[in-house]
Amino acid sequence: MLREFDGPAGKLVGELELPDGAPVGAAIACHPHPLHGGSLRNTIVVRTARALRTVGFATLRFNFRGVEGSAGTHDGSAEVEDAAAALAVLERELPGLPLWGAGYSFGSRMVLELALRGAVERVVLIAPPIAIYDLGGLRRLRTPGLLVSGGADAFGSAEDLRLAFPDLPPALRRVEIPGADHFFRGRTPLVEEAVLEYARAVTA
Repeated sequence: MLREFDGPAGKLVGELELPDGAPVGAAIACHPHPLHGGSLRNTIVVRTARALRTVGFATLRFNFRGVEGSAGTHDGSAEVEDAAAALAVLERELPGLPLWGAGYSFGSRMVLELALRGAVERVVLIAPPIAIYDLGGLRRLRTPGLLVSGGADAFGSAEDLRLAFPDLPPALRRVEIPGADHFFRGRTPLVEEAVLEYARAVTA
């Protein structure tokens, strides 16, 4: 269902979707870079949310400030507060459920920041763009979760991530999609499959 909610820069628009049956958790799904076509309609974001709903999560995909009906203008860092506002919607409307944060590319950076604040219980980080941003916060991350990366991602391949962050905690499961670029062209079903497999394993 289409939702509007208050964000720090004004109204944000989102899509709150419920699973079949009573939810076992709730998750936000954060889209890639707003200035490069990122929105809640991004295929990876849609697939990630669908995988989580399959295992019983309510999901909230939303547009960051300045994107397709969301108020404000792109900032590059303050979007983490938009993500926090989306989490607050889930906390208010679905109290008591475990909260997860999922994000793709730029969205994974926002989710990482939330996790470092202790705002989510698990993370799903898809294609974190370490070649563009300083994501050194990964070294401090203690939140369990899933890290999905492409084998041929020019902005941070699975090998790049291994070299840059060799000591990530074992609670952060790494999954490589062989041959995948940053956009997972031709391989988006494999991303959905990885998220579904992980979510099933930790909620069983």
